[in-house]
Amino acid sequence: MRRHRNVKIVATLGPASDSYDMIRALHEAGADVFRLNMSHGSHDEIRERHAMIRQVERDLDSPIAILADLQGPKLRVGEFEKGEEELEEGAAFRLDLDPTPGDSTRVCLPHPEIFAVLEPGAELLVNDGKIRLAVQECSAEHADCVVKVGGTISNRKGVNVPDVVLPLAALSEKDRADLEFVCQLGVDWLALSFVQRPEDVHEARDLTQGRAAILSKIEKPAAVKAFDEILAASDGIMVARGDLGVELPVQNVPPIQKRLVRKCRAAAKPVIVATQMLESMIESPVPTRAEVSDVATAIYEGADAIMLSAESAAGEYPVEAVTTMDNVAIEVESDPTYVEVIEASRRADRHSIADGIVAAAREIAETTEIRAICCYTESGTTAALTARERPRVPIIGMTSVRGTARRLALTWGVNCVMTGELSRFKMAVVNAARAARAQGYASAEDQILVIAGVPFNVPGTTNILRVAPCAEHLIFAADPE
Repeated sequence: MRRHRNVKIVATLGPASDSYDMIRALHEAGADVFRLNMSHGSHDEIRERHAMIRQVERDLDSPIAILADLQGPKLRVGEFEKGEEELEEGAAFRLDLDPTPGDSTRVCLPHPEIFAVLEPGAELLVNDGKIRLAVQECSAEHADCVVKVGGTISNRKGVNVPDVVLPLAALSEKDRADLEFVCQLGVDWLALSFVQRPEDVHEARDLTQGRAAILSKIEKPAAVKAFDEILAASDGIMVARGDLGVELPVQNVPPIQKRLVRKCRAAAKPVIVATQMLESMIESPVPTRAEVSDVATAIYEGADAIMLSAESAAGEYPVEAVTTMDNVAIEVESDPTYVEVIEASRRADRHSIADGIVAAAREIAETTEIRAICCYTESGTTAALTARERPRVPIIGMTSVRGTARRLALTWGVNCVMTGELSRFKMAVVNAARAARAQGYASAEDQILVIAGVPFNVPGTTNILRVAPCAEHLIFAADPE
């Protein structure tokens, strides 16, 4: 299904989008990737959603990526005798390992690993940062705090510890079970929550054994500090601004977002900007102007994808939310300023033949009447490198591997077409010309660029760039054998 934009749209599925008809409507409205949130829904529900996505894919003959988002370790306080308490600013409050129900002076924090690394002066954030506690004195079994920001604290509220790297594995026992389940089910991308270090990514990769690409969610200060190493270990990145904005001052998030997006672009790895992009559309059919500007900013920065969370999973207007994102993307990408911004921010270290070929393809396409760049790709690397260049013409990814086509649904500007395995370059050119015409990118009078590697069907062999006519008789006339 041809899109008239380059940025991709990720839509989270949930109670509001739990039927074949709704999933199909979301894809037709513009959703390229569907996110399955493993924090919500049983394995049976996830299996049903997965099956419906694949049915839509078959019915529309359109590759769709499925992203399974693991919950990650959740740190929570225990329970209170009265269910909740009101904490006053300046009051003393203790966190400890005692399972006795809490009161206005203390509550259980059943995570000894937190106490093992806490130091005086550290902050603990409760309930998405609505309550802030400053540690004054601590041991391996307790932390005496002063309430810096008060409010209502209740049973099982989440705790964030931004100042320290916690000795926690990124994968809980639930995550491990969920990971194996979705890998057997057949998802394309696996998102890791609360990544702190590259070792967290290595652990997940060992468990996936190549069955899914790994996407690291950046939502902790430790991940920002170790970002270069995490990026190198990952196949993609999600800038998860929700928790990042809890653990860091909110004014720090926009520059971090911009910096991370540029680093992902330079590395030719897809990056999603996520969280609260069209939050008001959970209850309203029309977004706020600020939300539209937020979505536009991510597109101007060159993000590969923008994501809907509760807007499509639990909101009242899921299709309208996707349509809004689609409309904003089309409008932004038609702005001459967008081209100026994208090209001014283009930077890439080029060391390989493939790097040089895709750079040359962009240069040729932008200085001549080329209608599309058709790149043959087995693993997806050639298409990703082409997308890194952010060319002004469409990118058609030609692949015989269904999993590659699905994964590339997350990559900027790549529209994938399935093709059979080839043995001759001439037929590669013919198939590319047919795809360009069939998808409406070019007519028989136009020219395209074809990127491929010989020998065929071998990853990492990109070594040919050809300017080709879309008229088949001209292709055969130039190469009659």
